[in-house]
Amino acid sequence: MLSRLFAPKVKVSAHCDLPCGVYDPAQARIEAESVKAVQEKMAANDDPHFQMRATLIKEQRAELAKHHVSVLWSDYFKPPHFEKYPELNQLVNDTLKALSAAKASTDPATGQKALDYIAQIDKIFWETKKA
Repeated sequence: MLSRLFAPKVKVSAHCDLPCGVYDPAQARIEAESVKAVQEKMAANDDPHFQMRATLIKEQRAELAKHHVSVLWSDYFKPPHFEKYPELNQLVNDTLKALSAAKASTDPATGQKALDYIAQIDKIFWETKKA
């Protein structure tokens, strides 16, 4: 009797953990843009204290970008997405590797490479949202 009383009256489902609207590659892009911007500022400033602070910020932002990409991969993208976009697993892996490289580098080209990969994920993400 109690189980029927507390049983859900309406069943809902979503293709992701929460109803859509909480996932967006823009979060990763913003953090990756920060990584590249810091790399550019580091190239223009020789102050060792600035370099130390900039390195810390760059590494934190790269980790945040990696986190956002990982969340998209693990929580948003589902088997039908991977079937339609078979390159998606490799693309996410390449993106995470590029963000790791940018984290370890002061060369803005590494930040740009990560941004380029994120742009590809963004394109696929928005295509899945239309479906």
